[in-house]
Amino acid sequence: MIGDEGEQIGVMPPFEALKLARSKNLDLVEISPTAQPPVCRIMDYGKYLYQQEKKEREAKKHQKTITVKEVKFRINVDDHDYETKKNHVLRFLDGGDKVKATIFFRGREMTRTGLGRQILERLIKDVEPHSIVEFRPRQEGNTLHAILAPKKTAAEREKEREKEAKAKAKLEKKLAQEKDKAAEPKQPASAAAEEIEAPTTVSHG
Repeated sequence: MIGDEGEQIGVMPPFEALKLARSKNLDLVEISPTAQPPVCRIMDYGKYLYQQEKKEREAKKHQKTITVKEVKFRINVDDHDYETKKNHVLRFLDGGDKVKATIFFRGREMTRTGLGRQILERLIKDVEPHSIVEFRPRQEGNTLHAILAPKKTAAEREKEREKEAKAKAKLEKKLAQEKDKAAEPKQPASAAAEEIEAPTTVSHG
């Protein structure tokens, strides 16, 4: 038997334990029914459930749901379109999401699957600093796809963003100080330095 303050009360009959819990307007909760004898604790069960629910909500707040974003390519993609789609891939990876790069083959394009594989291999190489390859290009029917995952964890990305923000704030502060310094009126030179000393004439009587 464990008390409501976590203290060990010891073995006691169930009716006495229940009587003790009720005397404190609390509940008697069986926390280890398989133990011999079973272990019970005096607690506010409603409050306990509320605290557990609160902890779960807090835990969920800090969890990042990883989604898979799909970016579609064509085998006749030009360089401009390729760069645009590559930037989409990088943005998704930076946001902590996985990316499914897909190429659909239509009709006679099925005879040129090698070209599609080259495009995906080029993409994998271009985004290598930011990603890890979960699945290399593989074909399923008329579709060729590869799965890329972010190289950095959410915690690492957050730490990096904080570091960049601090560096930016430091630079802005430095520039502001230099600007204020440049705006300060210059001190006039001392009058003594500006005066030209007149020659002194000595007369001998």
